[in-house]
Amino acid sequence: MAKMKSKNKKSIFARLIGNKNTVTIGGLLACILTLVIGYNYRVGMAIDPISVPYAKVEIPARTLIKNEMVGKIKIASTYVDASTNLITQESEVVNKYASYKTNIPKGSLFYKEVIKEADEMPDSAFANIEDGNTIFSLSVDDKVTFSNSIRAGEYIDLYLSTPNDIDTNKIIYACLIRSIRVLAVKDSHGNNILRNSLAYGKPAKLLFAVEDDMYKLLMRAELLGKITLTPVIRNTNYTNSANETSVSSSQLIDYINSQVMEMVD
Repeated sequence: MAKMKSKNKKSIFARLIGNKNTVTIGGLLACILTLVIGYNYRVGMAIDPISVPYAKVEIPARTLIKNEMVGKIKIASTYVDASTNLITQESEVVNKYASYKTNIPKGSLFYKEVIKEADEMPDSAFANIEDGNTIFSLSVDDKVTFSNSIRAGEYIDLYLSTPNDIDTNKIIYACLIRSIRVLAVKDSHGNNILRNSLAYGKPAKLLFAVEDDMYKLLMRAELLGKITLTPVIRNTNYTNSANETSVSSSQLIDYINSQVMEMVD
């Protein structure tokens, strides 16, 4: 009896396999299943969310964007792929500036045309000058700026030199102030020079901020006429250091002050 049942089961299975309708239905089901799996896979790939930065607060025009102003939000990858100017990395936003042309609304995504580097902003850095500091404008040319190699955001040392002293037959040449961050490089018409090439204009002024006492010292040196102030650019590692702007020599301070007569009421 057991052998008979086994043969019956085999014959039923064989009949089902041999039935054209069964094969057709099975094929259709397999195709449908394949299509469903493939569709779900493609949809999943298309809407797979990607984390992008967004504005946690409203960011006014000309504002330096800080880390606390930026959050992360997930959006469909299809939107990211379709948008050629959408910013997807926080590093492309933090420590950059909101464009001088528009505010960035709260909750907005970031787009390339509204995010600017420091040297792309007209005088944006001047809005963040600390109390007790004053902006100094140093006259320069393409020679002392090494063919316009000094750019906004970089650091310089400021050297002082004097003509030959008749009595001592010596000149003074020494660093006066260390670690000064350049805010802007201007041409003779007051326009920002944004690139390190003379093709973009010849440098006429370096603008930077120093403490009020240093500002007074630099003004005295400049007004004396016989003192030359020369910027010297620092290397990239130096610009990332925590060195503060400081006067390098009390002797130079004494020398400058000795050449000036103060008017006292």
